Amino acid sequence: MTTTTTPTESPAAPPAEPGAGAVLLHGLRTNVRQYGMLFALALIVLLFGFWTDGALLRPGNISNLLQQNGYILILAMGMMIVIIAGHIDLSVGSVAAFVGAISAVMMIEHDLPWGVALAISLVIGALAGAWQGFFIAYLGIPSFIVTLAGMLLFRGLTQITLEGQSLSPFPGGFQNLAKGVVPEAGPAWSIPLPFTLHLDLGFIELRTDAIGPYHNPTLLIGIAVVALLVVREVRDRRRQRAYELEVLPRNIWLLKCVAMVAAVAAFTLTLASWHGMPVIMLIVCGLLLVLGHVMRNAVVGRHVYALGGNKAAAKLSGVKDKRVTFLVFVNMGVLAALAGCVFAARLNSGTPQAGLNFELEAIAAAFIGGASMSGGVGTVLGAIIGGLVLGVLNNGMNLVGIGTDWQQVIKGLVLLAAVGVDVWNKRRAGS
Repeated sequence: MTTTTTPTESPAAPPAEPGAGAVLLHGLRTNVRQYGMLFALALIVLLFGFWTDGALLRPGNISNLLQQNGYILILAMGMMIVIIAGHIDLSVGSVAAFVGAISAVMMIEHDLPWGVALAISLVIGALAGAWQGFFIAYLGIPSFIVTLAGMLLFRGLTQITLEGQSLSPFPGGFQNLAKGVVPEAGPAWSIPLPFTLHLDLGFIELRTDAIGPYHNPTLLIGIAVVALLVVREVRDRRRQRAYELEVLPRNIWLLKCVAMVAAVAAFTLTLASWHGMPVIMLIVCGLLLVLGHVMRNAVVGRHVYALGGNKAAAKLSGVKDKRVTFLVFVNMGVLAALAGCVFAARLNSGTPQAGLNFELEAIAAAFIGGASMSGGVGTVLGAIIGGLVLGVLNNGMNLVGIGTDWQQVIKGLVLLAAVGVDVWNKRRAGS
């Protein structure tokens, strides 16, 4: 009697987990636009930091840079959402000028309280956006044509409202929207060091024998932002795991959190060591949180992405395309009105020439920040990064004495490079 034995199959070895470097490389390849603009911003900051002997990174200059570019950052967030929805808005500069003119008439000629005048201005901006959104969403006229007409219409209304003259001055509270800082609160404090701390990185030098004094409200705002970021990261990671989505390895995720906290802490301490956080930055951060949350988590935000990505498929899925498009332009109108008020407050004057080329800067900031020509792609944070790239370029080139002619050339090349990366990325993904 013979017995036969069948060979037993050894269990397959589990697949090896990718290393940290492979995960980072994969993340960079799949998010080349988003991370690319962040790296570009860091590179530009370092370049002009060295070139200006640290003048770019001085607290006073950073505060001034934020106040100079606040209205562009506001417009860029709205323009990003318009482009994600698959449209364009050429009228934002004229709407901003028109609302700035109306606010000047209300406050300077009719002595209306600035808070009431600001609220009415935002309503006027919403009506301007609704006017254009109606023609685009419900009559099907291309947004390029409607907003081109709006650009001429609102520019003309600005001239009529101001009768070709500038109006000034605005009340101090209104001017603080663009030029003010968060008021100081609490006692001044500082901690003396037993030694003199000297840090010289070549492009920035720090020498101090005490910690502080710092602007207390700015420190509290920075702590709140750090807490919000950490809570959001933890919540997003738990949600991804609950839906069995791919998440970053624990060490990489912790490194990402530490980098974000360090960046916010450095920025907060820089502003807190000066006169405090500019009011306009508080407004921009508030809009970033609200609009970012809506675009990431709200149904209407997901519908905007769906419409821009594939309108036919979105309509078949039940997306109410006309209503969503209408709301996108109402939102753009409100943000253009706010930007117009901020610009008027910074100039301390309502002027017929306000808002010239604002639409071009907002569109450039959106595309540099990751928007796609075909729609459906982009983030509100990307618009802020794109706006900061342009702002740092402007500020750095002014500090080193580059003329406005070469500044236009350089900014044009940056925009061309950003769109080129988008085209290359799409071809790479499609191949």
